Amino acid sequence: MKAIVVRQFGGPEVLRLEELPDPIPGPSDIVVRTRAVGVNPVDTYIRTGGHAVKPPLPYVPGSDGAGEIESVGSDVKQFAAGDRVYIAGFDKTGRTGTYGERTVCSSSQIHRLPARASYAQGAALGVPYATAYRALFQRAAAHPAETVLVHGATGGVGTAAVQMAHAHGMRVIGTGGTDEGLKLVRAQGADLAVSHGDPGYIEAIRRATDGRGVDVILEMAAHINLDKDLSLLAPRGRVVVIGNRGRVEIDARQAMGRDAVILGMTLFNATDSDLLSIHAALVAGLENGTLTPISAREMPLADAPRAHQAVMEPGALGKIVLIP
Repeated sequence: MKAIVVRQFGGPEVLRLEELPDPIPGPSDIVVRTRAVGVNPVDTYIRTGGHAVKPPLPYVPGSDGAGEIESVGSDVKQFAAGDRVYIAGFDKTGRTGTYGERTVCSSSQIHRLPARASYAQGAALGVPYATAYRALFQRAAAHPAETVLVHGATGGVGTAAVQMAHAHGMRVIGTGGTDEGLKLVRAQGADLAVSHGDPGYIEAIRRATDGRGVDVILEMAAHINLDKDLSLLAPRGRVVVIGNRGRVEIDARQAMGRDAVILGMTLFNATDSDLLSIHAALVAGLENGTLTPISAREMPLADAPRAHQAVMEPGALGKIVLIP
């Protein structure tokens, strides 16, 4: 089979398409014929060798994908060959990822893909949708009638969060950087979409809430926005830091006066129970149509280096998907 292999940490150029032996499942393993692969920013961080998760070399990157089950081990009872599934999470060895024509998975990585969802949509689920769900419901404990600001609503996590918040009866405000991005945010269910490049966007959000502020902020770039976020919160508001690329200075009095909370999160901290709840909700959302993952760009597997560059470009819309 063909797969992308990393034999040394470094830039996108270390992603090499190679021929590998077809995997054989152990007793508790599942082999999936991968039809689509999700590309995430975290894949690029791991590739450099500077991330907390550092797989042993060589390894096949990727935690997100979708396809059909090709074979199962003798101990696997809940899945069978031919089942349509999506993959979410890294394998137990850290060596075998989704960037290939086939991948070996454990049962905990496999979730049923409803018939209404394409393989590309299934590959767009794992990291973005699980992150959005964990941030919105498990960390911020957001509930219907609250106002949610998704700060950076045009990427994979952002569009997922807008869809979820809208489906759960929240008022949703999303920010983006381009007219195309703002159009996408509105199409996902946002009540208001504002450009974070507009000098007056903070005041526009305040006016939209009649000066009260927002209850929850999902923040993709805390190093830029966190101090401003605190000034936008309603009393007892919460900021969930999903993304950050540097240090930031804040005025803590903004948090004190509001009884505000700053919450960090990473999907790697999710417990087995957390993940069980997350994926039960995601499958239900796919089945009832409230969640519609967006695969904005589909690229051949061999273009993985270019996909790693593209996923880090500002203003990327939706999810980049590789097709083996």
